[in-house]
Amino acid sequence: MVQKAKILLVDDRPENLLALEAILSALDQTLVRASSGEEALKALLTDDFAVILLDVQMPGMDGFETAAHIKRRERTRDIPIIFLTAINHGPHHTFRGYAAGAVDYISKPFDPWVLRAKVSVFVELYMKNCQLREQAALLRLQLEGGGKPAAGAAKEPAGLLAELSARLAAVEEQAEALSKQLDDESADAAAVATAAHLERKLTGLRRALDALEPGTGSGANSVPSQN
Repeated sequence: MVQKAKILLVDDRPENLLALEAILSALDQTLVRASSGEEALKALLTDDFAVILLDVQMPGMDGFETAAHIKRRERTRDIPIIFLTAINHGPHHTFRGYAAGAVDYISKPFDPWVLRAKVSVFVELYMKNCQLREQAALLRLQLEGGGKPAAGAAKEPAGLLAELSARLAAVEEQAEALSKQLDDESADAAAVATAAHLERKLTGLRRALDALEPGTGSGANSVPSQN
């Protein structure tokens, strides 16, 4: 059974955290609260998160500084960050959010349906990424064992490779559809940043899978890690 994804909610105001939990509860994932930037960084030391919803205005370490710390850590640099702010200082302020590593920047009050839809995209990507990593690890164990099926595995390596490739192709197809949508519409910076993040993650996954293909000259030990 696939474990639930964790979503980190960072806001210094308890009522805002409560509102976010009410909006995102329908996704049926694990919601983790943090009331400050320092508390968020502490949570990121031990847990993996699919996406971070980060308030910009907080006492002490604000959202921009918190994001800078997250992006400097190798363990957390690829976690998508959605900035939430109650103020709008114009394009310069928004650009600062993207420069800090955000994939989206949403002003309050926001549409609950839109926020939930945006978060669900990153949750789905995270879950697929986890499934592919687990299956790639299982396949690597089989290859290292001379092709003998590992415990609980019913497929031969070639079959697992085909299944992995099919799963990844499905995600790539979704990303392609997103790119076409961006071409057809007047895409804002948030949509472009989201598409770029998806493309980067998918490229890494495809590279890892290609390294397992027979005849590539790459053994199981050369499979690149997926952070």
